Amino acid sequence: MTAKNLLTALLPLVSDLSRELPERERYRRLLESMRALLPCDAAALLRLDGEWLVPMAVDGLSDDTLGRRFKVSEHPRFQVLLDNPEPTRFASDSDLPDPYDGLVDGLHHHLEVHDCLGCPLFIDERPWGLLTLDALDPQRFDSIELDALQAFASLAAATVNVADRIERLALRAEDEHQRAEVYRQASGQQSKELIGQSKAHKRLIEEIGLVGSSDLTVLITGQTGVGKELVAQAIHAASPRAHKPMISLNCAALPDTLVESELFGHVRGAFTGALSDRRGKFELADGGTLFLDEVGELSLTVQAKLLRVLQSGQLQRLGSDEEHQVNVRLIAATNRDLAEEVRSGRYRADFYHRLSVYPLQVPSLQERGKDVLLLSGYFLEQNRSRMGLGSLRLTTDAQAALLAYDWPGNVRELEHLIGRSALKALGQHRTRPKILSLSAADLDLPSPSAPNEDATALAPLAGVATAVGDLRQATDQYQRQMIEACLGRHQHNWASAARELGLDRANLGRLAKRLGLK
Repeated sequence: MTAKNLLTALLPLVSDLSRELPERERYRRLLESMRALLPCDAAALLRLDGEWLVPMAVDGLSDDTLGRRFKVSEHPRFQVLLDNPEPTRFASDSDLPDPYDGLVDGLHHHLEVHDCLGCPLFIDERPWGLLTLDALDPQRFDSIELDALQAFASLAAATVNVADRIERLALRAEDEHQRAEVYRQASGQQSKELIGQSKAHKRLIEEIGLVGSSDLTVLITGQTGVGKELVAQAIHAASPRAHKPMISLNCAALPDTLVESELFGHVRGAFTGALSDRRGKFELADGGTLFLDEVGELSLTVQAKLLRVLQSGQLQRLGSDEEHQVNVRLIAATNRDLAEEVRSGRYRADFYHRLSVYPLQVPSLQERGKDVLLLSGYFLEQNRSRMGLGSLRLTTDAQAALLAYDWPGNVRELEHLIGRSALKALGQHRTRPKILSLSAADLDLPSPSAPNEDATALAPLAGVATAVGDLRQATDQYQRQMIEACLGRHQHNWASAARELGLDRANLGRLAKRLGLK
């Protein structure tokens, strides 16, 4: 490689250092220049976050790679690259597993990476992450001088440094737009992230940053399985209360008789079984955030008592007249239309308006386009690690099937589907494969062109309204037959039926009990 070639490849990056570019575009240009300088089949820029490597940009790798989180201790090649301050090239016959096996874009069969090199990036003399290059040809990098990669790495570090500085300046100039903390490390465990690049997802992140810096009560709405609790955690992490606890309570998981005790606490002897004083969720969350999930399930009585606490900050434990003052920020979530519940008299209007000071709608997975592939990559890497596989990937037809499906159960359904499909696919192999590919057949998703079975199954219900006396009875009869039909299709698997019906499992159980199906 001549000095002229090196200079030609580096000049655009030098020019970019003085330009204001989005972070994603800056990193894309970085990898594009590197592939022009050092021809390869795939390249990646990964950021070190605690014990994890997070892909910031990839070129030549499958889209789902951006959603993966690589635990360094499980990928010895990454560990070797991080331990060596100089560029490292692995022997083509190295027995260390390659994290990118099966992930090179555009391949329809299992072809493993054969030539691999990379080097760490340092910012202020501290390791920031990695640059990696991979090729399918074992001799591809024979002519590459590692000094050229080292020179490129120095400029790449400057690019990363500029991107970090621009981001810090933007945050300092716009305090009201504090970002939700996406990459967190707590107690040595990897926290769940809000992963996505779609416009709908970016709007959500912007709103989280906006409302996070305030102390407003937030009502998070959205379909079942979209990740409302993750959004609540991100709001708390972006708030001045982030150093204080966030306490959660699923209102649908407790009967009315226990909700008050869970929220407000009780004193000894307040009811049968109250053997000692106990603080409630409000007191535990004092100074921090209280997250109430499935808030649409609260009874009118509990709503009235909650309203008093929200207005005055004062509460009484069950069985006590003593007042306790608390300072709590409330975040609530529901998949119900609470405005409609208010109109029908099933929800207090004053409590609803107190909750929805800042309503925040979480987009469905169907609205997020190719985010489904990024999320799939995240879940694939989790399952690869859990199952002890070298690589777990999606075939092209599997990716197409994921993009074509409408995801009534949203991200939760995707997570369960990936885990279930990986386990079933592994069970079809007598010996554990090095690379396990999930095909569209393994995912077993309904074809988008298939006839609507639900419409066929529910056709007999069209005449229910005329067959029964009043509207409530007709509605109950319709719900009863719809649930029975759904249970029949899922062999009486209540969890699967709840996903199809768009209901929480506990909510479906209560509804079925009221309708006499249990």
